[in-house]
Amino acid sequence: MTQQLFDAYDRSYRDVVQSSVDFSGLPHSFFLSAKAVMIHEVIAAHFGTRKPVALDVGCGVGAFHPHVSSLFSRLAGTDVSEASLARARADNPGNEYRQSDTTTLPYGEASFDFTLAVCVMHHVPPPDWPAFLGEMRRVSRPGGLVCIIEHNPFNPLTRLAVARCEFDRDAVLLRAGKVRRLMADAGLHNIAARQFLLLPSAAPIARRIERSLAWLPLGAQYLVCGTV
Repeated sequence: MTQQLFDAYDRSYRDVVQSSVDFSGLPHSFFLSAKAVMIHEVIAAHFGTRKPVALDVGCGVGAFHPHVSSLFSRLAGTDVSEASLARARADNPGNEYRQSDTTTLPYGEASFDFTLAVCVMHHVPPPDWPAFLGEMRRVSRPGGLVCIIEHNPFNPLTRLAVARCEFDRDAVLLRAGKVRRLMADAGLHNIAARQFLLLPSAAPIARRIERSLAWLPLGAQYLVCGTV
């Protein structure tokens, strides 16, 4: 997850991601919206009507933030790429963005209620996974949530999309079970995983079917949350 790699895609990020999923016939916004629905459900279940203070680790150009900013009382984002953060600031002026390195987040302990990383860990070298989650836990408040969304390596269409994506050449996909174990090792508890994007449709009936099958490891992506 190098700065130089993502600096090169600060303006073309959306186009590159769209080209990697063109075979599905769906716009990139469909996948962002699906993630946002999952985040909304998790927040409502854990925080009720209270809007948490949130950090998005590895936020890139902030493409996800228009879909979720309204869920939070404050949203901050970090990334190794300053060029990407400049784009995020321009597109999302109501949020706060700071550059970080791959090992230390630029915030103090217990700064956030909800700490999130969306399709970031597969860019982190596997030996650094424990430290990555340890930092997310460090900046999270007691009773808060640490949340990871990742590609599901069991899904063949996910593997195809990753193979087609120019900046996923370094990707090492993690199973949901691996993320759960890393969270437990980091001292998180009440760890739960949900699969999503089993069906390429936003229709209500498709969403209901997905919820009933969320325990199956078949979704294109999954979400794992743990309590601090």
